[in-house]
Amino acid sequence: MTVTGERVVTAEGGFNPTWQRHVAAYALCAPLLPRAGVVLDLGCGVGHSFERLAPRDTVGVDLDARALRGQDRPTVRADMRALPFPDASFASVLAVQSLEHVPDAERVLAEARRVVEPGGPCVFVTPNRLTFARPGEIIDPYHYVEYDPRELHALCAGTFGDVRVLGIFGSARYQELVDEQLARLDALLRRDPLRLRRLVPRRVRQKAYDLLLTRARRDDDPRAAAIGVEDFTLGDDGVDAALDLVAVCR
Repeated sequence: MTVTGERVVTAEGGFNPTWQRHVAAYALCAPLLPRAGVVLDLGCGVGHSFERLAPRDTVGVDLDARALRGQDRPTVRADMRALPFPDASFASVLAVQSLEHVPDAERVLAEARRVVEPGGPCVFVTPNRLTFARPGEIIDPYHYVEYDPRELHALCAGTFGDVRVLGIFGSARYQELVDEQLARLDALLRRDPLRLRRLVPRRVRQKAYDLLLTRARRDDDPRAAAIGVEDFTLGDDGVDAALDLVAVCR
């Protein structure tokens, strides 16, 4: 598939750190799910990490049929906000980096609660607004909403009675790469002090974002290539500084 900012599709070149960050999300969230029963993998994309949930069986759901092609598991093309499954169909639900891609995430939460078995966990992983790009502005044109820990907790508490927000943290060598990316982003955005970019249609901004992303990560970087799943940890201390937020809901 074509590299875009919408989904992670390759670990090549400078994309490896982002790829590993997604793989780590599945690996770190696996212990939060029951070992029995089927996991619904919401917004699964190309399905590059579902094997990290083994021995659990999984069903992948995504709106893009191209992303589902060739996955070695059952997949269903569907909108996360209107799932074609009966009530209480799954033992657990996991959604990695997908909530931010819809303007009305509360509909995703309602559908997740509907299709999960009573008492089963629904786990939602999403970028931390405070550390992702700029806290006061959504830079990624594929994102509709970004959350800080309190905002994510409030969103989930509107649907679930029990909500706990954890954080995924990166190692020092991963954070070094992130800091360099943020510095380049700041330098670019300073060219537009009036924030006229807000007036550009979303589709045009997406094309520009994809081009800049590909250019920035096209070259091999030994530091980027060295990043692995072991560079990420899950915890509940200092969540404001986390890379990604993990809402565990029941």
